[in-house]
Amino acid sequence: QVTLVESGGDSVQSGGSLTLSCTPSRQIDRYCVGWFRQSPGKEREGIVVIDSDGSTAYADAVKGRFIMSQDNAKNMMYLQMNSLKPDDSGTYYCALRKGADNVVYIANRGFSEREFHYWGQGTQVTVSP
Repeated sequence: QVTLVESGGDSVQSGGSLTLSCTPSRQIDRYCVGWFRQSPGKEREGIVVIDSDGSTAYADAVKGRFIMSQDNAKNMMYLQMNSLKPDDSGTYYCALRKGADNVVYIANRGFSEREFHYWGQGTQVTVSP
């Protein structure tokens, strides 16, 4: 069992930046970790995934603005969000998939939630105009 804890959610103005963190309760040798978000009235959507080797794949909605990274020594993953827009508001979740997979294939399959085994409780991001 793996527990994930997200942190860093806040309220910012449009054009601002924010960095979210995701901390798994234990280290996994081979994995993929994704960030998902959900706005009121909308389905949860995957926006980025990283694998244990550091390869990443992004959804078009955040490509060029968001950067996902990880610190293996600290066992933490980060989502740096720049040029934030009101449409970026929502609850942000990190999710972990045990075992390696090609992050490009995960993205091309639409960041299916069924591919991820463990989920955090989410952290709220609000972007005001």
